[in-house]
Amino acid sequence: MNPIRLLTSSELCLCTCFLLVLFYRGWSQLFYDWTVSYSQLAPLGVDKQVIVINGMFPGPVLYASTNDVVNVSIHNNLREPFLMTWNGVQMRKNSWQDGVQETNCPILPGQNWTYSFQLKDQIGSFFYFPSLLLHKAAGGYGAIHLNNLPIIPIPFPQPYKDYAVLIGDWFNADYRDLRASLENGVFLPHPDGILINGLGPNQARFEFEPSATYRLRISNVGLKTSLNFRIEGHPMLLVETEGSYLIQQYYDSLDIHVGQSYSVLVTAKNQANGKSYYMVASSRFTILEHSGIGVIHYPDSAGDPVGPLPLGPGLSNYNFSIEQARSMRWDLIASAARPNPQGSYHYGTIPITRTLILENNVMVIGSKRRFTINGISFMHSDTPLKLLDYFQLNEESKYAAAAVLPSSATSIVDAFYRDFFHIVFQNPLLEVQSWHIDGYNFFVVGMGWGLWDESKKAGYNIVDAVSRSTVQVYPLSWTAILMELDNIGTWNLRSQNAENWYLGQELYIRVKGVWNWLDEQSDISARDEAPIPDNVIKCGRAADL
Repeated sequence: MNPIRLLTSSELCLCTCFLLVLFYRGWSQLFYDWTVSYSQLAPLGVDKQVIVINGMFPGPVLYASTNDVVNVSIHNNLREPFLMTWNGVQMRKNSWQDGVQETNCPILPGQNWTYSFQLKDQIGSFFYFPSLLLHKAAGGYGAIHLNNLPIIPIPFPQPYKDYAVLIGDWFNADYRDLRASLENGVFLPHPDGILINGLGPNQARFEFEPSATYRLRISNVGLKTSLNFRIEGHPMLLVETEGSYLIQQYYDSLDIHVGQSYSVLVTAKNQANGKSYYMVASSRFTILEHSGIGVIHYPDSAGDPVGPLPLGPGLSNYNFSIEQARSMRWDLIASAARPNPQGSYHYGTIPITRTLILENNVMVIGSKRRFTINGISFMHSDTPLKLLDYFQLNEESKYAAAAVLPSSATSIVDAFYRDFFHIVFQNPLLEVQSWHIDGYNFFVVGMGWGLWDESKKAGYNIVDAVSRSTVQVYPLSWTAILMELDNIGTWNLRSQNAENWYLGQELYIRVKGVWNWLDEQSDISARDEAPIPDNVIKCGRAADL
């Protein structure tokens, strides 16, 4: 009989690491079946046709963990074409599943289509929403909760419970009437109120047990209004935003701009003494203040809260908001989707390959008001860019090079895999802007008042800036980001303000493989980008191909 040989320490370490890698790469196949339809609801007391998912408004929470493969079969029971997009989910190597107008043909009425994508190397708090025809003004949105793998501990004690908290402005008018107004050059009116989880004042209720700690995943799912979120008598420990863990700090209130998501920990009181407490989401930087009101309820609470709402910042106090944004920092020690610490990625040392200055504005084009980026309002063709590229039906595209500005054009920024972009959003208007980039997180390295110039780089945070996918730009100010283009595909850069996006304030970043000088083309391997889906919907000039 051969003697048993004990493993050396180095061999044991190697085996352990191998097992850890196997466990880390573990994933599940998740299947969701969603029917999108209309329902008559009155969140603010006025009957309205609301878009529901499986009869729910908001829609069901999409629960998943890092590296899971998600399959969502969507049945379109609306009377209009439909697409769903997944705000903040990076769709690694797979912009075929992004669910916006230049990556996907719509799901026609009475038809269904299955999205299939992997949540590669992501954790955090996000949401989904309909991306076409101003459908978001009628609902159709829901939360996405992506959890860590068991092998990677979260950087705080496990909460007793997670709550999705979807806050957003609400308009009683039918979304088709709002859409027609936009097309006729009339901008959206002031909202009629603020909803919390699709409910009006004092209707959203959250049950707290004494001394328990809760994780609230808060997303601003509205159309145009920045909101301040706070809970009476309960400080909030900010821990995460859009897939990044943050240095943990307490806040009495948080400004959350359109399209942004945050996670906070809230510890319940030891004794409520019969009280219940207000949860408030109030409008920021608006002429009139609107407030969405929820209720924190304890086992011994006697009825709803009484007394005035907890105070937030001044309605037009921009300095509070920008200083709060600057106070947030990336947690360099915490591990997120991967075992290595977040701070092991030294973004501040990477050479910049290109700088883009993107200025938003509103202009008259062809006798109608349109929203623009650098004087160009995006013009959609009859066929998604993704299909035009795949079937080589491309037409000449434009980016900030139109003969006459302002103009309408299909705005595309071409880039190569692993380019490192420096983007400055410049806002010359008097309203807060909110910008999002699909397929990526980026580092918010600076923001300030006035015009950006090269001297502003000296004040950039190149060590622990927040990594996220949606960022605000204050009036008459600028915001700068750094972003590595490590995700091949065609990705939407857009205003998160629904009327701006609907009227042309977007462009697409087309990230190609490394240029092959011998063949004079970019090389994209199957490892770098997913192939065209077997169930791809074809439309326009690609319909019969």
